[in-house]
Amino acid sequence: MPAIVELLASPVHRFEGRPSDGPAPAPDGELVEEIHLRAGLGIVGDRYFNHPAHKDASVTVIARESLPEGRGLSHVRRNILLAGVPVDELVGSVLSLDTGAGPVLLRVRRPANPCAWMDVTLGPGGWKSLRRKGGIRCVPLNDGVLRVGPVTATVLPDQTSAG
Repeated sequence: MPAIVELLASPVHRFEGRPSDGPAPAPDGELVEEIHLRAGLGIVGDRYFNHPAHKDASVTVIARESLPEGRGLSHVRRNILLAGVPVDELVGSVLSLDTGAGPVLLRVRRPANPCAWMDVTLGPGGWKSLRRKGGIRCVPLNDGVLRVGPVTATVLPDQTSAG
């Protein structure tokens, strides 16, 4: 059964400057048990919430199966670590996730391409290993709550993407 393994809502950017200098320290509490999403805005408390440059990509999702053993969201800076769903195949669709508080609909806009920081946070070759499986960038279509644990995941057609 699909599951949300981890959730990250961080108010700060950690990957700034040169990767060789290393990431900034993680703030306390960035890995959370639940997140609150707002339609068109993103995750409440996250660095990209209501950020104009990320309006169509405020929520990121990555497949657990894409990461090396022992690595998680604090290493890749995505928001949702999802097991059992091949998220990289979902661009152009709507992903519905329901952890018990009702479905949250995420319009999958584009891939979340990895950056050079992955060679630092995941180890040498990390960037290359995540090409074409670095996750997806989404916009929430409704308000809702997601929690760590089992999730009902459904892929729906995106009715707005057809011309």
